Amino acid sequence: MSAGAAGDAMEVKVSQVEGVRFAVTARCHELISDQPTENGGNDTGMTPPELLLSALGSCAAYYAAEYLRTRKLADTGLEVRVTAEKLLQPARLGNFVVWASCPVPLNDAQYEGLQRAVCHCLIHNSLNSPAEIHVEPAVSEPAHAGR
Repeated sequence: MSAGAAGDAMEVKVSQVEGVRFAVTARCHELISDQPTENGGNDTGMTPPELLLSALGSCAAYYAAEYLRTRKLADTGLEVRVTAEKLLQPARLGNFVVWASCPVPLNDAQYEGLQRAVCHCLIHNSLNSPAEIHVEPAVSEPAHAGR
């Protein structure tokens, strides 16, 4: 999971497809974010909170897999699950739990090493440190006929 050097900017573009369905593009990759039917969507993609859990889980899996690979413990079979609770005031996700299911037995030192490796994940660190988020709304000018 090469995120580049510290200070390198990353960007995704989110474009409304229809209703509450959005296309999310990063570099040359695209995915769809949608809402379940009970929230007015068509359930054609993960919800934004599920995408957040996916980011944490795949980042943790990368760090865990690298730990296992570099120690020649396992090259395949790793699975990671992530859960979080919906909290209120303000509405947010919290109480994240990351389970890394290792395909091979680990001794105590390896278990602790795997745990440390997962805790170095970029997304884990981002969620554990207060982030500055600046929102800059922009209004597109309407297209005028006859121009």
